[in-house]
Amino acid sequence: MSDQQPVTGSRTPGTATRGETVPTVPPASAPARRTAVDVTALLERGRTLATPVLRAAVDRLAPPMDTVAAYHFGWIDAAGNPAHGDGGKAVRPALAVLSAEVTGADPATGVPGAVAVELVHNFSLLHDDLMDGDEQRRHRDTVWKVHGPAQAILVGDALFALANEVLLELGTVEAGRATRRLTRATRALIDGQAQDISYEHRDRVSVEECLEMEGNKTGALLACASSIGAVLGGADDATADALETYGHHLGLAFQAVDDLLGIWGDPDATGKQTWSDLRQRKKSLPVVAALAAGGPASERLGEMLAADAKSSDFDNFSEEEFAARAALIEEAGGREWTAEEARRQHTIAIEALDAVTMPDQVRDAFTALADFVVVRKR
Repeated sequence: MSDQQPVTGSRTPGTATRGETVPTVPPASAPARRTAVDVTALLERGRTLATPVLRAAVDRLAPPMDTVAAYHFGWIDAAGNPAHGDGGKAVRPALAVLSAEVTGADPATGVPGAVAVELVHNFSLLHDDLMDGDEQRRHRDTVWKVHGPAQAILVGDALFALANEVLLELGTVEAGRATRRLTRATRALIDGQAQDISYEHRDRVSVEECLEMEGNKTGALLACASSIGAVLGGADDATADALETYGHHLGLAFQAVDDLLGIWGDPDATGKQTWSDLRQRKKSLPVVAALAAGGPASERLGEMLAADAKSSDFDNFSEEEFAARAALIEEAGGREWTAEEARRQHTIAIEALDAVTMPDQVRDAFTALADFVVVRKR
């Protein structure tokens, strides 16, 4: 990215504490004309509209894939009993439904898009959990841990197929356009996961490479979610492209915050292990930025991570050992830089909305969702 600022020098050392809300959105991002938006209600609207259609789609799956998928979505427990598990933040359905209103369409117009995006997102989660060896998601055992790797792979594949069915069954020109955008986003998402895995085996990854990977892995699908409802509502390509730009940069902000939470997040809020990204040797933004910073802390971190890659005892590292690595990342400036990058991407996302004509209340809702993404604990 041409406007990416390099990481230079070390920053003021801090403590490797967890559970903080990160980062704070700059006051300049909140112009006076904005009206208050109930983000919780906005997220719940997307969830409420999408869930019945999502359940109906999952019900099409052959046994036992239908129950495995239901477990993943939190609708049943491991024994098959009804449950009310954490279904995630529902940012993508909220964006898809909201984007339909850009065109003046009813919010329900965006529901097939919301469902399709959720199906693709959860396809990626099922496969990612297996590839990353994650045993917990949303405070429960992951699908591969409960039902085995084969079911995680098969159900993920099935959800991806369902996503395309849900859109194409509409039988409209707009549905075809929406499907093309979804498949393009899915391919980018898979590219990003492949990059992420390959980076784990490299000693060094540049900031630019990390941002490209995160733009694919997270930005592409949020870009699609931000435009797909508008496409279904008949928006032209210029409008859809501008909304995708908003979503892409929102995705980069979202992932930057995830990267912070992946190291310093409170496990009670995130549902993941302490220092989860460090345990997986992920080359996330704080790590990459710290290694690029230079200075004593950066050099010590590089030496430590290089030794970790050759260690046969890495899986048995103590909490203190991971905390020491997190402290070095922070001392080298990786934590502060990543928080600032989240704010920068948030600003670019908001500015992209200027290219789209839409009702003021819809614009305010897009802005409020962007604010929510960069100020959260999970």
